[in-house]
Amino acid sequence: MTIIARKDFTLDNLYKQQIRTALVSWFEEEKRDLPWRKTTDPYKIWVSEVMLQQTKVDTVIPYYERFIMKYPSLASLANAPEEELLKQWEGLGYYSRARNLQAGVKEVVETYESVVPSTRKEISKLKGVGPYTAGAVLSIAYGVPEHAVDGNVMRVLSRLLLIHEDIAKPKTKKIFEEAVMELIDEENPSAFNQGLMELGAVICTPTKPKCLLCPVREYCTAFFEGKQEELPVKTIIKKTKIHKVKSVVIQSADGKVLLEKRSSKGLLASLWQFPMVELPTKNYSIEKIIANDYKVNVKIGEELAAFKHIFSHLVWEMESFEAQLETEMELPSTCKWFTIEEINNQPMPVPVLKIWSAWKERNL
Repeated sequence: MTIIARKDFTLDNLYKQQIRTALVSWFEEEKRDLPWRKTTDPYKIWVSEVMLQQTKVDTVIPYYERFIMKYPSLASLANAPEEELLKQWEGLGYYSRARNLQAGVKEVVETYESVVPSTRKEISKLKGVGPYTAGAVLSIAYGVPEHAVDGNVMRVLSRLLLIHEDIAKPKTKKIFEEAVMELIDEENPSAFNQGLMELGAVICTPTKPKCLLCPVREYCTAFFEGKQEELPVKTIIKKTKIHKVKSVVIQSADGKVLLEKRSSKGLLASLWQFPMVELPTKNYSIEKIIANDYKVNVKIGEELAAFKHIFSHLVWEMESFEAQLETEMELPSTCKWFTIEEINNQPMPVPVLKIWSAWKERNL
């Protein structure tokens, strides 16, 4: 078995060729049938890679298909109204991805005559295109031998090459990028990079890797040393904040419902929600808080839904209630009354959709 100096990925040529051949052959025979694998259009591959960030493949498939049907070209996405775009993205989460994707596409349309750049230097200048997305688009769409290192790739290579560096540290990614560039199949970088990703997704999984099914098992240092379940090394130091939140679905006498538009920056930017309050630590009256913050007097009714919604950095412990409008003062500029039909067309985050679904189930 080849011994590898961590900062010098000078590997035996035969060893590299064996890995390439085994990985590419396996991928071409066993790859999952996914819609973005039926195209080499850099725009469509770009869309898929953005959607797949922090989201499971099975979740992405219907979103991707609807999105490409709605926005089949760079120009169609570049010219889309933001609220329409956010409605298309509704439920995928991490909405900044959608905004950054549109901003990057606009740059391509305006600066590159609607042709996605085919070099790392140029494509990396686009809004929202990081090292991984750049490498994925370049290698899959253009056949350029460039690294595309994500969590799956780091896990596979940490085991294959017995890399003990902590993958939670940003500087560690450079080590894996160098490893990919040493191993990559320059004749078929698309299948090679996708093979690494696929291997991490279906075989070389975080727990209980299916080593007996692995196409590169006989070249895997961790397997031979029995350390496959010890790698990759990843420290977790982030503490999750818990916010206790109450949300109120307020209906007026004429049947309209009050919505509030979130700030254009920060968490869930520009999405619509029902009036929402974060609970103070002392005694409180939700009616008084709603009256103070939203300038409406309401009568709180029955509970609609209670659940936890987990973001990457915090948890909302949510309770939601029905309410009837009693009197209205001057609404904040961020608030607006909508008919039920109109609400169905507004972009709302997943926890708000859950509340709305509970309200409709009870009232419609």
